[in-house]
Amino acid sequence: MITLAAVGDVHLGEDAQGRLRPALEHLPSRADALLLAGDLTRHGTPDEARIVAHEFADLGIPVVAVLGNHDYHGEAVDEVTAILRGEGGIHVLEGDGVVLPVDGARLGIAGVKGFGGGFEGRCASAFGEPEMKAFVEHTVDIADSLRSALKELDADVRVALTHYSPVPDTLHGEPLEIYPFLGAYQLGEVVDEAGATLALHGHAHSGCEHGVTPGGVRVRNVAQPVIRSAYALYRIQDGGESA
Repeated sequence: MITLAAVGDVHLGEDAQGRLRPALEHLPSRADALLLAGDLTRHGTPDEARIVAHEFADLGIPVVAVLGNHDYHGEAVDEVTAILRGEGGIHVLEGDGVVLPVDGARLGIAGVKGFGGGFEGRCASAFGEPEMKAFVEHTVDIADSLRSALKELDADVRVALTHYSPVPDTLHGEPLEIYPFLGAYQLGEVVDEAGATLALHGHAHSGCEHGVTPGGVRVRNVAQPVIRSAYALYRIQDGGESA
């Protein structure tokens, strides 16, 4: 059995040093890895990234993350990523993956930030103005990169980690008008096509935790305002997520 701890949308600012750390100290006895589903900072600044790095460094288990829209806001993504990797020892993914050994099994995690666009029947299309085409094509490109990352994993268990949601199920509670800005159906199609066991995301603060892709893959919204905890635990046993 593989046990994953996961949380997103912690939004740590420069005044947040040590806020989460006490709740993380016992993670090695509870989980095999910690997954962070984006929006780790408030404004995407290097100083905030250092707070995040120090908060999640040296926990005794691997930490794997994707960035979120807040982490992009300061237009310092390369520096933020370098700080998280260098000072925090965090595996930061964007269109790539990592394979972790867990009790003789190979846990593969593929990650992208994701993007918006909406869901089937209520989604944007690559038609009309160049700006609209660029918006949708960006989503398609990101979904394609997640597809490649998942398929390239040499692993027994595959987990998709994104910030934006791959399904509308976990958005229930959010205003319908903003669904197109919270996720995209292309991400869910990729999760099904690549044979993932579990998909984790954040971003939807007023959504709900549990969802499923059209192909039956379990999806969990781990935004901290949703799980209301420092992290949630998910157990993968016999090829399926059990908690």
